[in-house]
Formats: sequence, structure tokens, C-alpha cells
Amino acid sequence: MEYSTATIFSQLSLFPPRFQTENRAYPFKPWMQRTSQPTRFQCHKMYVPGFGTSPESTAAKHLHDFFNYIAVKIVAAQLQSYNPEAYEELREFLDRHPLNDGDKFCADLMRESPRHKNLALRILEVRSAYCKEDFEWDNLQRLASKMVDDSNKKLMMDYIVDTSCTVDGKQIC
Repeated sequence: MEYSTATIFSQLSLFPPRFQTENRAYPFKPWMQRTSQPTRFQCHKMYVPGFGTSPESTAAKHLHDFFNYIAVKIVAAQLQSYNPEAYEELREFLDRHPLNDGDKFCADLMRESPRHKNLALRILEVRSAYCKEDFEWDNLQRLASKMVDDSNKKLMMDYIVDTSCTVDGKQIC
């Protein structure tokens, strides 16, 4: 019984049969590179110290509050044209309550009065619709990357001009 188990395991191999028939000292050829796919290096993302959460989470919180700000502006513009009384109520509420925290603003607006509750629900609806349907996420990424690149180039060029005393190949210092 023990002999038959050992025989079965000795016949198993990690390499396909064609490698077993080649040189047994080198079951694979390390000098032969795969050329069908390029080699990709596995890079780790940058560590960002000092955040309790990820920078993406912090940016998402700011965007959340920004969407609330946009929704309030949209609702106010709509009210201004067809319901001036509700527009004035919203303006008065805005004078007393900051828009820094979108959720707190909407929670306070809901608790103000039944009419204000309807305004708050409308703001929540517009905020969600704008985020999901109207905000151009691809454009945000493109613009943010372009702004970073342009800003970096300008700052580096300004530094070179300040330290080299030459502009367009002419000595200015």
C-alpha cells in the first residue's frame, strides 16, 4: 500500500511532458524571454501621511459639499423665476446658516418648517441628480491633470528665470 502511493507521487510532475524530455538540469530556459506580452512592474501607490482617511475620501467629502452648494444655487434660480416667496425664504435661511457642511445645512433646513422641508427635499433631489447625471467626471480628471501640469511648468519656468538671469537667451542681470 505504501509502495503504490509513493509510486503515484513519484510519477506526478510540476512540468509538462515536453520539458521532462529536454535537459533535466534546466527544466526551463531562463534566457528565453516571453516576447508576446510586455513586462509590467508592480508599483505601489504613494503613501500620504497625515490623513485619517485617504485623500480620495477627503476629496469626495469636499465634492459632496460642493454638490450641495450647486444644488442650492440651482434650486434658488428655479425658485426665483416661479416662486419668489420661497426664494426669499431660502435666501433668509442662507443668511443665517452656512453652506460649509451640506448635510448639516439640509438637516437644519428640514427642521425649520414644513415649507423649508420641501425645499430641503428638492435640494437633496437636485444634488443627487446633478452628481449622477450632469457632473462631467471625465472632464474633472482632465482639467485637474491639466491644471497641475500647467501650474508645475509655470512654477518651474519662473524659478529658472529668477535664478538664471536669462530670458529667451538674453542676459537680463
